Amino acid sequence: MDRLSLLLVILGAINWGLIAIFQFDLIGYICGGQGAVISRVVYGLIALAGLWCISLLFRDRDVVRD
Repeated sequence: MDRLSLLLVILGAINWGLIAIFQFDLIGYICGGQGAVISRVVYGLIALAGLWCISLLFRDRDVVRD
């Protein structure tokens, strides 16, 4: 779940960078526009992933060495 959330957050960050630099919405382009239902679902999943990733800041991680 952590990796999937992080992947979605990275996708969202890339999308926001593209919007800021080129005024190009990658998610909207792929999914048929900003108002399309699938785009809104993807935006919602990215938002939920961002909320999930907040928990990564406060979790203790044990380092596993082989």
